[in-house]
Amino acid sequence: MELVYLTVLLALLEYMVMGALVGRARAKYKIHAPAMTGHPGFERANRVHVNTLENLIIFIPAVLVFASYVSALWAAVFGAVFVVARAVYAVSYLNAPEKRGIGAGLTGLALIVLVAGGLFGVVRALL
Repeated sequence: MELVYLTVLLALLEYMVMGALVGRARAKYKIHAPAMTGHPGFERANRVHVNTLENLIIFIPAVLVFASYVSALWAAVFGAVFVVARAVYAVSYLNAPEKRGIGAGLTGLALIVLVAGGLFGVVRALL
């Protein structure tokens, strides 16, 4: 389970870095709180951060359930795919939002595998 916990912590660290990028963009583009719009550079950084939060809500329980009921090793593998996919998404979206597809697609794939696999494992355990 240590590798699974490591992927969860790396995903949280990545999210914290994205939050710091939002703060940096606020300062750079002079977007004063509580404003959530302004310069496109700020809006892209903020969207990356919020979208990652939206995905973390699915990722964390899914990776833990998958690890418990299917395989901790494979949960860690798909957890690592998720972390890398979020980084690809962030870099792509910050540079050219229209090119975020690969990161978004890999994120979705990892989440589908983790949720579907976890569901399968739980149902199998119930039967």
